[in-house]
Amino acid sequence: MTVRIDSLPNGMRIATERMEGMGSASIGVWISAGCRHEGPEQNGIAHFLEHMAFKGTASRSAADIAIQIENVGGYLNAYTGREATAYYARVLAEDAPLAMELLADILRAPRFDEADVALERGVILQEIGQALDTPDDVIFDWLQEVSYPDQPIGRPILGPPERVSAFTADDLRAFTAAHYAPQRMVLAAAGAVDHDEIVAQARALYGDMAPGPAHAAAPARFAGGERRKVKRLEQAHIALAFEAPAYGDPAFYAAQIFATALGGGMSSRLFQEAREKRGLCYSIFAQASGYQDTGAYTIYAGAGAADMGPLARLVVDEIRASAEALSAEEVARARAQIKAGMVMGLESPSNRAERLARSVALFGRAQTLEEIVERVEAVDVAAARAAAERLCGAAPMALALYGPVARAPGAEAIAARLAA
Repeated sequence: MTVRIDSLPNGMRIATERMEGMGSASIGVWISAGCRHEGPEQNGIAHFLEHMAFKGTASRSAADIAIQIENVGGYLNAYTGREATAYYARVLAEDAPLAMELLADILRAPRFDEADVALERGVILQEIGQALDTPDDVIFDWLQEVSYPDQPIGRPILGPPERVSAFTADDLRAFTAAHYAPQRMVLAAAGAVDHDEIVAQARALYGDMAPGPAHAAAPARFAGGERRKVKRLEQAHIALAFEAPAYGDPAFYAAQIFATALGGGMSSRLFQEAREKRGLCYSIFAQASGYQDTGAYTIYAGAGAADMGPLARLVVDEIRASAEALSAEEVARARAQIKAGMVMGLESPSNRAERLARSVALFGRAQTLEEIVERVEAVDVAAARAAAERLCGAAPMALALYGPVARAPGAEAIAARLAA
């Protein structure tokens, strides 16, 4: 497998990874324009823009886009995150030029017809409504908001209904002009791809784009807090968050090991203690996620109202116990889970293209699998315990509760037990 990276004169970066034996290609454009790049009055516009990309261009209708990609058996999709928006396609190797051309058309010549804007607004409002009706979806938006209050990175990706209802075609054009600049784009491709051909076509499709203005995202500040909504539901939902290392932090992989050992699988401490031994919940997990300049440990569980107190106390006790007694066996198992997950994920061209784009966007280069495995292997018991210990004491904490949670312990009580 061969990774190659080039840049166009306007700053757009092209990264490819050829995977021998593949008959298909995954190609996409990742743009550093997510919800943390929005102003308060723009919250939700990056996601709205992603939807509108498929509503037609200057030369193609929405039906044309769908028919042309599906005529060759491929698919075209997109997603919006907190730090980036991605548009990508998966096709057979011989159809890579078509995928490249379609992606360039929807990115460079979106139609933004007012009638289409009004139509898609209704679709997005339904999407928001569906999320609000799903407790174990909405609780993570609330957790993000209380983790990073009054900050772009803390706002919901979908945006609030009142903002979405007000966006116009001119708003979409303005956000595109400000953020969809070539120096903020990474074109990544993996699978049966030829780097030189991809670069040549990228130059033809994007080479005339002028670099746009610089837009640095506001630095993130993990503050913590609590949000609780009492509602008559069958289950009570609880989610906690603590600040974790950013992607580039030397402690990033120790955080991953600790989170995996704490709640990353069926053998984890939380799953074994809370579900298998005590039957306090059906679903419980912990994870560590990273951003450019911050990160977050997230712990979630859904349980009966009467079990909220014991469950919260158990979570705190397991964090404290991890800081004191996380074993070499647990650390080795977490390392194996992380390495296996990476290797299995990289058998997919789509996953490889996404990983390649993220690495180039964050670090300006492609991190090798061997490099990451070496860092995972370097995490010892002391480092994993230290990651847990940082949560004990005065570390800020965020808490979100939803459902029959009137008697569930609050952030103060949980923090006091954690610091005891």
